[in-house]
Amino acid sequence: MSDRQQFDGEEFLSMETFRKTGVGVKTPLWFAEHDGELLIWTDGSSGKVKRIRNNPDVRVAPCKRFGEVTGEWVAARASVDESSEGVAQVAAFLRRKIGVFFVL
Repeated sequence: MSDRQQFDGEEFLSMETFRKTGVGVKTPLWFAEHDGELLIWTDGSSGKVKRIRNNPDVRVAPCKRFGEVTGEWVAARASVDESSEGVAQVAAFLRRKIGVFFVL
């Protein structure tokens, strides 16, 4: 199974971002996939966004709702897109995948 295949059919991923001290912080998130990218939605002022802006190197793994990892960790590079087009696109993909829970 490829690194990407382990996310097929999964609802959540755990994303580990890194503090300036190098300490990792793991967060379970809903995600959608589009054109080979894993897309997530989070508040722009969240700690994970601040950590990504400081260090875009992250690790991701499929997980259950409360963060129990169910697959292998994969190194990745995160980016933040706060453009209206980017936000609308991610919202549409997550709404399609998650449905009413994304709206709530």
